[in-house]
Amino acid sequence: MSAVVAWTASLPGPWGPIHVAVSARGVVAVAWLTTAEAVAADVTSRLHGTVEPIAAEPDGPQVARVAAAVGAVEAVLAGRPHPPIPIDLDDRPDWDRLVLAEVARIPLGSTASYGEIARRIGRAGAARAVGGAVGRNPVTLLIPCHRVIAGDGTLGGYGGDGWGGREERLAIKRDLLLREGVTVRSTPG
Repeated sequence: MSAVVAWTASLPGPWGPIHVAVSARGVVAVAWLTTAEAVAADVTSRLHGTVEPIAAEPDGPQVARVAAAVGAVEAVLAGRPHPPIPIDLDDRPDWDRLVLAEVARIPLGSTASYGEIARRIGRAGAARAVGGAVGRNPVTLLIPCHRVIAGDGTLGGYGGDGWGGREERLAIKRDLLLREGVTVRSTPG
């Protein structure tokens, strides 16, 4: 039997249940428009071990870690800042970790373009590659990829291809930004 590598919990969200998974090092997944089983399967594959619902572990430090992750997600959904929380991106490629670390620095109520993120990490001209890394963000909401917009000031994309249609994903991105007091144009101009 594989060792338990992460614990999961779900909470209600505006677009359906939101699922979080936390390892001993930090949050490894935040997802919605999917099932708890799909999140567990993804984390199991990425971390090469067993993933269990937190209810299976009524005591221990993992309970506090999961509760902190749930509280942080609730703060984001309310448009409020959350205290720093450990994020575990050890399974991600170096490029993704570099990009996502910079995305994590975008303050609440602010945005940055894909090109701006590329310049900040010393890779001017790599806006598309930044977009790829942002689209692969496994810890959405807590690493605020919704704050990354197109260079022309419009929403750009959101959420890769894993869930919902493009318009549905953009509506969620727009809603998350509005919760933070940010209005972004839908079309150039």
